[in-house]
Amino acid sequence: MTCMENSVKRVLFVNSEIYPYLPESEIANIGRFLPQGIQERKKEIRSFMPRYGCINERKNQLHEVIRLSGMNIIINDVDRPLVIKVASISSARMQVYFIDNDDYFHRKSVFRDEDGQFFGDNAERAIFFARGVLETVKKLRWAPDIIHCQGWISHILPVYLKKVYKDDPIFASSKVVLSLYDDIADEGFSEDFKEKILMGGITEADLKDMEKPDGINLAKLAAGYSDGIIYGSAEISSEVREYCGKLGIPSLEYDSEAIKDGSYIENYNNFYDNLK
Repeated sequence: MTCMENSVKRVLFVNSEIYPYLPESEIANIGRFLPQGIQERKKEIRSFMPRYGCINERKNQLHEVIRLSGMNIIINDVDRPLVIKVASISSARMQVYFIDNDDYFHRKSVFRDEDGQFFGDNAERAIFFARGVLETVKKLRWAPDIIHCQGWISHILPVYLKKVYKDDPIFASSKVVLSLYDDIADEGFSEDFKEKILMGGITEADLKDMEKPDGINLAKLAAGYSDGIIYGSAEISSEVREYCGKLGIPSLEYDSEAIKDGSYIENYNNFYDNLK
């Protein structure tokens, strides 16, 4: 093993979905088995997802982590309490941290209402989730070498990391890996999404990709502040692919056979190790 391979010791997973807390899907299964596989390769891991209201706390044995809860996150001039919960996947010997808030994550469906409409406050939910993860990792005093973002609700995190938290010693050496899926390419967000993202050192110029607040432009924004791209689906918007191709950063193509047989874990692990 080379010195470069030894350099990646800690990987933070920021997931939109993890099985068994949500039904099986390609994203949820990777959210479940990738962290376990990386941990088995002798890296430390932490894994986060939102605490959606459809997750049964009693069945899954979630409990609040009092020492991590209690912060407030201000979005749109409103203070919203951040609650951190944790559960264990005993067969994998790993914990999952949940970002919770009554206003954003207690409804019984994940991203859409009973009529299939994308929630009007999904932009705020993504902002709260991203900032909640970063603030919690700071409280844990756990410095990740790689932050792997999976699913659209994690896509605000790269810009916050690179523009607001870049001088924090916890994140000084962190690299962002972004997995892109075809999850919400056609969805639109509230028109004031860009304004709500603004804080700290972020300027409107930093958010130029969000002039039209939709899933494609959110993916482009995330990619622009990432250090490596993994294509997690066979079908990715050609506009997003073209944008990522011009960034000149390392990428890993989608491999359906590797996803099926589990060998993607080794491929992802090597991708982390070789990210400069």
